Amino acid sequence: MAKKGNRVQVILECTEQKGTNVPGMSRYITTKNKRNTTERLELKKYNPFMKKVTVHKEIK
Repeated sequence: MAKKGNRVQVILECTEQKGTNVPGMSRYITTKNKRNTTERLELKKYNPFMKKVTVHKEIK
């Protein structure tokens, strides 16, 4: 029988692209430990639509 884990999949979405008129939306899927990291993740990831590294925040 498999153990119930504390890791959940989360979606990271670019925050800087929303204000611009650039088409598309940069999203990444990753996992986090919900017991150790209760707040939302915020990571710098590459946005291929804007061709630069931007801040991506966790969405529900």
